[in-house]
Amino acid sequence: MENKFLGKLLHLSDPTLPIGGFTHSNGLETYVQKEIVHNKDTAESYVRHNLWYNLKYNDAALMRLAYDATRNDDIDLLRSLDEECTALKSPKEIREASKKLGVRLYKIFSRYQEQPILICWGELIKQKKVDSHYCLVYGMLAALLDIPIREALHGYYYNAAITMVTNAVKLVPLGQLDGQDILFYLHDDLMTLCDETLEVDRDLIGLCNVGFDIRCMQHERLYTRVYIS
Repeated sequence: MENKFLGKLLHLSDPTLPIGGFTHSNGLETYVQKEIVHNKDTAESYVRHNLWYNLKYNDAALMRLAYDATRNDDIDLLRSLDEECTALKSPKEIREASKKLGVRLYKIFSRYQEQPILICWGELIKQKKVDSHYCLVYGMLAALLDIPIREALHGYYYNAAITMVTNAVKLVPLGQLDGQDILFYLHDDLMTLCDETLEVDRDLIGLCNVGFDIRCMQHERLYTRVYIS
């Protein structure tokens, strides 16, 4: 059977989209300056832990809920998820980055879609009634582009993984082959994460990551910074 969604998925999850993702380290810069992440092994540990204990219960899980809400044409639930996402992002830099990336992603893909729910979301953005977080916009667009949820999750996780690895290569620094090794060894993790995210208990979504949040907050006061967050 012809795969009609692959090109759309690759476009949506492309880490080189002009939304500014390359300017954000999501706290990794703090880990590197404190020498917690300082070589290939610690970089791989950082990426793996971020995927398993942060994204799985937060942005990836919320992306899946936004996907379902869009399928059900439930704009009220999307607004509620947006408020929840804002509340869960304690570090200011991470919260602001998520909002900026989401709005920019919306601006790119809304030009190609005319669905009422997406038009309504655009009006809410203009009226400043939603923050429009990246994970939620990604989930909305994946649903509207008819990308299957499991594949959409895989693209989401891969985008997050390759962004973290790319940042680690620059910040630690690591060799390019080191970065490719980390990505290659994550392939099985990404598959399992997709399966488990589909089954995450609703009551577990939003689990706090105190250490990660603290490092992100500390980034605001680093003496030298390359990244915005």
